[in-house]
Amino acid sequence: MEKRPGKGGLTRLELRIMQVIWRRGASTVGEVQAELKPALAYTTVQTMLNILERKGKLKRELAGRAYIYSARVTEEKALGQGVRDLIDRMFGGSSEEMVMSLLKSGQIDAERLAELTRRFQDEEDEQ
Repeated sequence: MEKRPGKGGLTRLELRIMQVIWRRGASTVGEVQAELKPALAYTTVQTMLNILERKGKLKRELAGRAYIYSARVTEEKALGQGVRDLIDRMFGGSSEEMVMSLLKSGQIDAERLAELTRRFQDEEDEQ
């Protein structure tokens, strides 16, 4: 049975591992382990890769005696899902409330928000 990419978000550790796969491309357990800082035990990395494969975030192929893991979801898609999950959980599904929270907490100021809006509009116009 083919697994479809899951819609759920990623835990911090899952995200760290996915970032290695996105950066390196298809990788073995040992290759992923070597990239992780702070280091994790080989068996921990193996377990996490298998969890991500079961969740549909990774696919794996047997090459000799080792599995090669590769991404089934793009980084852009996973980040979008993570942001949507954050907005749903923390802001009741309102992206406007999230932006207001960023402004009120000083995480971003109105000038920077206007600059980002212009940049977004420029990118939209290019497409």
